[in-house]
Amino acid sequence: MLEVLVATGNPGKLREIREITAGLPLRWRALAEFPHVPEAVEDGDTFAENARRKARHYSRATGLWTLADDSGLEVDALGGAPGVHSARYAGLPRDDRANNRKLIAALAGVPAARRTARFRCAIALADGEHILLETDGRVEGRIIDEPRGANGFGYDPHFLVPELGRTMAELPSAEKNARSHRGAALRAMLRQLEALLRARGLWPA
Repeated sequence: MLEVLVATGNPGKLREIREITAGLPLRWRALAEFPHVPEAVEDGDTFAENARRKARHYSRATGLWTLADDSGLEVDALGGAPGVHSARYAGLPRDDRANNRKLIAALAGVPAARRTARFRCAIALADGEHILLETDGRVEGRIIDEPRGANGFGYDPHFLVPELGRTMAELPSAEKNARSHRGAALRAMLRQLEALLRARGLWPA
């Protein structure tokens, strides 16, 4: 079984990845298992750049293949903000509630039709300095003032999926994973990873 480090300290992200990949010959290692490793610097201008930086950093530090993602929310009425600053939108330490309060305050007076937004996710897989694979995913939606739902994390309670009439936080895990930006990027990554490992004879027949 291949061991791959998931370069995130967010338990929600790790849980989603493990749910989506249940049954596959992969053992996901958690970043919490390596407390001695310093945190990666995420100062890239794009989600893809930050994902690459994190993947390389933690792969070099642990010697493991490392899967890293950078994801966030882009709101059209805010010029694409919070974007790559989504996790720390309201400052440090990172706080979902504070981030959501700042988001809703920034959208005060903006009509529903102009509150279009999307979640985006970029994923990179690194072996040391070498980026083996990269994928991305997105999901379109709209921001609402009142939070709804108890599932998910981050901005999920305020992110309405219009065709469903529900927020991401109102979706059961299986349905969220089938629709989410991270789910789309991860499924694309797993298809590429399986092809790579089959070519190297590392995937069970």
